[in-house]
Amino acid sequence: MDNEKVYAMSFAKVYPLLTAKAEKKGRTVDEVNEIICWLTGYSTEEIEIARNSSIAYGDFFQNAPFPNPNRKAIKGVVCGIRVETIDEPLMQEIRYLDKLIDELAKGKSMDKILRR
Repeated sequence: MDNEKVYAMSFAKVYPLLTAKAEKKGRTVDEVNEIICWLTGYSTEEIEIARNSSIAYGDFFQNAPFPNPNRKAIKGVVCGIRVETIDEPLMQEIRYLDKLIDELAKGKSMDKILRR
């Protein structure tokens, strides 16, 4: 899938996929929200507003109020690509979230996921 298609998808369509992946492995929606809040600076309430709006996935990340400076410590492979080597900044932000949700689904502790 090309980047523009990913950016144009609605956050409302992607969010349930993220939560379903976590819940399938025994994790919670609250943990998914905590990860999104940590990564982007959105509050839980703002995530809920975005979930009920038509905001595009790319815009959700571009408008993030306070991207966590520690997100640059996220390393690893998502979809066969190392997140730390992705050249497109917006796609890298999106893949950071993918990587963190993967870690959640694999059973890592929240402290490790949030780089504490």
